Amino acid sequence: MSASVLTAVAWPYANGPRHIGHVSGFGVPSDVFSRYMRMSGHRVLMVSGTDEHGTPIQVQAEKEGLTARELADKYNRVIASDLQGLGLSYDLFTRTTTGNHYRVVQDLFSALWKNGYVVPKTEMGAISPSTGRTLPDRYIEGTCPICGYDGARGDQCDNCGNQLDPADLKNPRSRINGEVPKFIETEHLFLDLPAFIDSLGSWMSTRTEWRPNVLKFSQNLISDLRPRAITRDLDWGVPIPLDGWSDQPMKRFYVWFDAVIGYLSASVEWARRSGDDDAWKEFWTGDAQGYYFMGKDNIVFHSLIWPSLLLGQNGAGDKGGEPGRFGTLNLPTEVVSSEYLTMSGSKFSTSRGTVIYVGDFLKEFGPDALRYFISVAGPENQDTDFTWEEFVRRTNFELANEWGNLVNRSVSMAHKNVGAIPKATALTDADHELLRQSRAAFDTVGAHLRRSRFKQASGEAMRVISAANKYLSDQEPWKLKDDPDRRDSVLHTALQVVQDANTLMTPFLPHSAQKVHEALGGTGVWAAQPEMTEVTDLDVPDRAYPVLTGDYAGEQARWESTPIEVGRPLGKPSPLFAKLDPELGEVGPEWAPIVK
Repeated sequence: MSASVLTAVAWPYANGPRHIGHVSGFGVPSDVFSRYMRMSGHRVLMVSGTDEHGTPIQVQAEKEGLTARELADKYNRVIASDLQGLGLSYDLFTRTTTGNHYRVVQDLFSALWKNGYVVPKTEMGAISPSTGRTLPDRYIEGTCPICGYDGARGDQCDNCGNQLDPADLKNPRSRINGEVPKFIETEHLFLDLPAFIDSLGSWMSTRTEWRPNVLKFSQNLISDLRPRAITRDLDWGVPIPLDGWSDQPMKRFYVWFDAVIGYLSASVEWARRSGDDDAWKEFWTGDAQGYYFMGKDNIVFHSLIWPSLLLGQNGAGDKGGEPGRFGTLNLPTEVVSSEYLTMSGSKFSTSRGTVIYVGDFLKEFGPDALRYFISVAGPENQDTDFTWEEFVRRTNFELANEWGNLVNRSVSMAHKNVGAIPKATALTDADHELLRQSRAAFDTVGAHLRRSRFKQASGEAMRVISAANKYLSDQEPWKLKDDPDRRDSVLHTALQVVQDANTLMTPFLPHSAQKVHEALGGTGVWAAQPEMTEVTDLDVPDRAYPVLTGDYAGEQARWESTPIEVGRPLGKPSPLFAKLDPELGEVGPEWAPIVK
């Protein structure tokens, strides 16, 4: 039975280009999942955008001699272009500096305030002594007062997972310039997280199919939740729609608060642009399912804080209340978090020079080799080290030798001997067995993809490809010149499995899947790609910006085995994947710094 599926993809921060560690967490997994769900007949809404508020944007803007908005404009376009190149099939990739986003954030906040889940509170705020500017929690490091880890951030310790306040840290220091922050008394609005402990706990107890790392981590933190600030002393962010706050130019919503609401605001913007302002409700209410994709450093925001905001908006927290403007919204069906993609044992980090930018990678190797590596060897369940040697091995032996070779020799032999897809006459047990394996893989691979088990899914698909290669080697159709009926039956069987395998591989390799479709004589779009379109802000007419969108509902690939068309003309195929120089595995390209 088909369902309406929301794919909510973590928002990349617009203070610079994104690296391959980022897209291994939020990007490729979300697109593989979304493409499969669409192919299976589900209605999918895949949304995200660039996260553009907060002090880090201001800091980077100063470094580049730009205003905060100019910097956000610059990197919004860079990031959107890279994600388009990677083939991420967003229904809408937008940004957080739109009038629509401001309105949705303010409306959701108003519901939280009305229901009593936001409280004013005075705290000690961190200020940079040299600039007088507020230091965001994540820009303060020190020693965790709970576990003693010396790299804890002001909002959270990545070692023990506990929520922190900057003033709690021992030996705090600014990540911007190393100075000791000054703490001053300031009033802020806080999300009353303790008022969700019971309702969160009850809901969390129903999430039995979540990835164990996400579920256990989240359950361990519920009882220790504390009020968390949702405002900050800065002038770059969403204004606060509250008497006594709205007229203060240096009070804005904290960037994390407005960013998580982006999933809803992007859905609303998509609906408004579609011509049906209420279309977003199909993906947020009733039986709709919502899947959230991010790296593990964002688990807390998606498994605890965002559900709390939704419960508060719904009037369903421990204090009760009434639903806000958006009615009763669904909580996440699943939080699909990946671990870290590392390099030589270290996290990818722009500031530390351990980085391979997506744009550079795409120019050098194209999108599908990266998509495949992330799917089959990425950090799905544990931190995974990226090495050039492993990337070269996967590309050469699995993509080029196994998959590319199967396509090339099957189509080439049929083209040379018949000129079209040949007809099968009597099939042998070996033919039937290969076809059985190919058809059965749709259920097996599909079951893994529904659960976001990308390594297992891609492994099962590659098993079909390996079986088909072995079948061709065993049957040796090139030796059957004197038995053209048998030769044609073998080639027909092989081409049928190539078409099946191409369908199985489409979520992982949409660009090459289109090429295989055309190599088999197919026409039209097999795997639609996102398009970048310039649009005008729906609420601020003098502003324009690019969005990613696309038409993914047309006559394209479907998740099923369909009979190949006998007699369809075939041309001479081109190589599907170029083999990489093995020496690349030892040194890497010039532009990619290697951590020794």
